[in-house]
Parts: sequence; C-alpha cells; structure tokens
Amino acid sequence: MKLLFLCSQNKRRSLTAEKVLDGYHGHEVRSAGTERGARVRVTPGLLGWADLIFCMEKKHVRRIKEKYPDLVAGKKMVCLCIGDDYAFMDEELQELLKSRVEEYIL
Repeated sequence: MKLLFLCSQNKRRSLTAEKVLDGYHGHEVRSAGTERGARVRVTPGLLGWADLIFCMEKKHVRRIKEKYPDLVAGKKMVCLCIGDDYAFMDEELQELLKSRVEEYIL
C-alpha cells in the first residue's frame, strides 16, 4: 500500500512518519506539507499516487479537500490528531505515529 503523510511544513511530523514507516509491513511511504513554505509541498501527483492519506490535523484534511476535491474523492483520508509539538524523529512522536497508524495498515 502507498501511504502519504501530510502536515504543514513537512519538516517534523510527516517527515518523521516517512522515515519511520517507509517499508513498515511492506508499505511505501511519502510525505509532504500543505503550506507554501513546506520542504516538499503536496502535489496532485502525490495525492494520485497515495492509496491512503494520513493528515496530522483536521486543518490539513480540510485544506486538501478544499484544494483538491476531485483528486481525493473516494480516497481514504485519516486525521491522526497529532499537534505540532514534536521535534523531527522525536521518540514519543515515533511511537505515537506507529500506534495511530497501525489499525489502518495491518
């Protein structure tokens, strides 16, 4: 399965998810941000590539649905409800990501 993780800047939360979960149970993982200044900005191509889209906050789900309604229609989008309170590769963030994502990818 192809998993896409989205946050605002793609510098901490979604990038950590990509690094930690790529290859986990055979899944391919990419990450992007929803803001202009994101390290890697979400594109129609990334959204089309993904089988399952994980957003860190409700605002990310809302932004994607508003900007790309046709591309995400029928795609499963999950809000992980993980605030921007962690550093890149924070151990607590890694455990939180694994626990919240597991039910959707096993």
